[in-house]
Amino acid sequence: MNSIIPIKGAVTYSLTLDPTVWIFDDRRLDLTTYFVTEKAPDNTEEKYLADVGAHWSREIMEGAVFPPTLKTERKFDRKGMLTGTFGMAISPFLKNAEIKPEATQVVFECANGEEHVFSIEEAKTIIFKFSQGGKPLTDGGPVHLLFDDGSNVDNPIKEVIAIRVQ
Repeated sequence: MNSIIPIKGAVTYSLTLDPTVWIFDDRRLDLTTYFVTEKAPDNTEEKYLADVGAHWSREIMEGAVFPPTLKTERKFDRKGMLTGTFGMAISPFLKNAEIKPEATQVVFECANGEEHVFSIEEAKTIIFKFSQGGKPLTDGGPVHLLFDDGSNVDNPIKEVIAIRVQ
């Protein structure tokens, strides 16, 4: 089973995605709670200002200390990583690939020859499930395609092998 998923087509940068390393990514989503918790509106600018303010306050109070000198700076939930079910939003990858202006669709190609077509806006809301119970997806993997509203959690699109923007 090949776990690399290319993003190709009408993009400025062709990317290759490797879901086997996403378990270490801070952007991963805990799918055991993601579909049952209410989503807050996206206040990116407010979050950025709050983060900058917190960083500034910390530097004033503690002095500038750069990780990894503080081992307590970041704590990982090792047990959660070993037993959790995780996903990754596709929107940051589509943003980094820089979709060309003439593109209108994102096509998810599957190993069985099926193609699932979405508008660019719809595709930006898709989540790739990459682990179940702390293990990489082997049955129908490397990722399962889930809709942001959770409507296909019990019947995800499986065996995605490529993403083509057209």
